[in-house]
Amino acid sequence: MANVQGSVLGLVAAREGSREGAPARAAPLPAPRPPGQPVTGARHICAALAALTESARRELLTFDDPAVGLRRPVPEPFPELAGACVRTAAERVRTVRQVVPRHALARLTAADPGGAARLAGRARLTDAIPFKMIVVDRAVAAVPLDLELLHNGLLLIRDPVIVHALVRAHHAWWDAGEDVGEGRQQGSALPPRLRPVLNALLAGLTDETAAARLGISARTYSRRVGELLTALGTTSRFRAGAEAARRGWL
Repeated sequence: MANVQGSVLGLVAAREGSREGAPARAAPLPAPRPPGQPVTGARHICAALAALTESARRELLTFDDPAVGLRRPVPEPFPELAGACVRTAAERVRTVRQVVPRHALARLTAADPGGAARLAGRARLTDAIPFKMIVVDRAVAAVPLDLELLHNGLLLIRDPVIVHALVRAHHAWWDAGEDVGEGRQQGSALPPRLRPVLNALLAGLTDETAAARLGISARTYSRRVGELLTALGTTSRFRAGAEAARRGWL
């Protein structure tokens, strides 16, 4: 009996020893997360944009150029749709922050005097935006696959690491921007009657030559130059071109 018990105990000990000596079995690796879900086709893109903004409850962040459709033909009204969706979401979402390139405000105001007032939530102006983007509740982001016009589709991103990086990028551009209220004073549209004056200054024409080409008196031309410099916020004719370029008037 003792021999039987000894044999059983020895077998158990041998099995336990083999378990301790065996290498630990590695846990299975989690399936890799796709970087995003591509959405293509006009109908699917429109539905995705509408559903995304409709899901917003607390915060909506955007990089947007509302005047992008004014510069080139857009086959589908994606920019208009995105703007309408953001404006609708702003009626119920507590925080809406849009970063808009400075040149867009002048073009938007020139095409539609009330266009700037239709920017939803708070908006800030920067010299440029890195790409177009919508981030909802810091949980999901939408970025055009072509980074601008949605020609090639939309990428929906739910990976928390990437979404967090996009939120931080938005914060950096937001902190560097200026409120759109200030931009309306400094970046409003160039009055049409001052456009020929700006062109004459950029061409380096003398007052007499410019006045003759425009068919106005030298005194009238001089007065309009003063109006132009006031609109540009400078007293220097040499800085007029640079300031006009900064405002998107060229």
